[in-house]
Amino acid sequence: MQLELDEVRRLTGPNLLWDKPGAIVDVLVCGIEPAKVAETWQEWMKTILTDFGWQEQYTYRLHDEGASMALSAPMDALYTACELAELAWHCAAARLSGENPPDWNLRLAELKQELAEEQNSALISLMNEAEKRGVTCISDDDDVSLGMGRTVDIWPARQLPTTDQVDWQKYHDIPRAFVTGTNGKSTSVRLAAQIAKAAGINAGVTSTDFIRVGDEIIDTGDYSGPGGARMLLRDPRTELAFLEVARGGILRRGIPVETVDAALITNVASDHLGQYGINKVEELAQVKFVITKGLTANGTLVVNADNELSVAEAGKLDQKLCWFSTDEFSNLIQQQIKDCQPAVFVRAGHIVYHSDGLFEDILPLVEIPMTMGGAAKHNVQNALGVIGLCKALKLPIEAIRQGLREFGSSAVDNPGRGNLYKINGATVMVDFAHNEHSMRAVVETARNLPGKRKIAMFSHAGDRSDEEIRDLTKAVAGLKADMYIVSELERYLRGRELGEIPAIVRDCLVELAVPEDKVKQVSEPLEGTKLSLQNAQSGDLILLFVLSDREIVHDYLSALSE
Repeated sequence: MQLELDEVRRLTGPNLLWDKPGAIVDVLVCGIEPAKVAETWQEWMKTILTDFGWQEQYTYRLHDEGASMALSAPMDALYTACELAELAWHCAAARLSGENPPDWNLRLAELKQELAEEQNSALISLMNEAEKRGVTCISDDDDVSLGMGRTVDIWPARQLPTTDQVDWQKYHDIPRAFVTGTNGKSTSVRLAAQIAKAAGINAGVTSTDFIRVGDEIIDTGDYSGPGGARMLLRDPRTELAFLEVARGGILRRGIPVETVDAALITNVASDHLGQYGINKVEELAQVKFVITKGLTANGTLVVNADNELSVAEAGKLDQKLCWFSTDEFSNLIQQQIKDCQPAVFVRAGHIVYHSDGLFEDILPLVEIPMTMGGAAKHNVQNALGVIGLCKALKLPIEAIRQGLREFGSSAVDNPGRGNLYKINGATVMVDFAHNEHSMRAVVETARNLPGKRKIAMFSHAGDRSDEEIRDLTKAVAGLKADMYIVSELERYLRGRELGEIPAIVRDCLVELAVPEDKVKQVSEPLEGTKLSLQNAQSGDLILLFVLSDREIVHDYLSALSE
């Protein structure tokens, strides 16, 4: 029998299990029913909370490997909640293993002292009063803020004003939106910010690559969680916020802020399964749709009508929807039009927006650089979704058109996503795609672009299974390239040996009838880039999947670019 504590962490906002902050315990279970484990944990949780004097709630979610079990708590007691939830786990595990539980009464006495040190009555008073007055209060370990953007005030968490010292009338929210999905999130928030800029609005962006206000990148790194959202919304320069929300952030902490005016779900496809008890793509869809818990009563959810998983999840909601599709005659699009509801779709090579019985011709695809004249179908979908999002935020139509025209495929506009270079007559496309869904989309784009011959370079991280590596390789093989260059990623071996991944890739390509002499191996992406250019001729197309060293590759290509 296996009873293993995997992780204990704080939940700071609405999350997969429920809408409450608190603590979550992830456990791995084998040889015993997970339901039995969760029930025993709840029994101990009831006993411990009674003795502790807390009247909090608890719940759980079962999955193939075990369970995730949550305890609610006030925002000034999340660390104590983690300790209590973990204590209940150790007691439950002992009982299930036929062992004596730890001295939980002694531990509770210690935790009462820890709680007294953690509690912040001034914070709770401020949060309660802010909620009554409809003012946004954002807190973290160090700081507490009221308002957003230019109206924001920030105080150290232990130096807060009393509620009667606050000028409540001065605080206002700024428009803000969530963007999530398996692919297209970063492209979507960047395009949306470009449209806002065209409208004369200083928009801020959080993403897995950086956090940015206007044209200034504040910091690079993964800012797709609550920390990035807090930083952006507290920046006095931010007038509108597009918040990229990744799966990991939702599962680790919950949604970044409690309310948004609109949200976009680009798509749902298989990626990063097997983490935090999310083992099926249908469960991943449920995670992505957690962002709908943040929509205000009048908020709009923009959803992909061409994505079956998104359609299935959206069908469970009772919220205002804006569907988007590349197919004007999609049943969902036609129903939206019939119901005079928002929809964005492609009609005869033009993007059209519909609402309240009115149709607006946005732009022909040939005037939207990121779609490459319609060849980049995944970016057609990204454009559709962003148009729906910007219309939900009431951005003007001319700004939408201008932003679409100005947002291109360069590394400046959209680094790592379909960046194009022209070198010695050959076209080079660089993309960061790293899951099967996105790689197939990029390969389809490359197949739709002219090229006498095609060369592909790609690599895989070591934490993928052998089967996943083969599936990704098959996606690239769909290019039917004249040469395949497999790059090692030594920094991303993640437990594998050097040469192990290229060997799997080579075997897979050979099984797909690719001649062995067309498969080359290199030690790192820059070497693969140089090899692809050495073998290219004028009129060829080179597709580079660059998962690491993107800036090095970009600098090298830029120096050679025509």
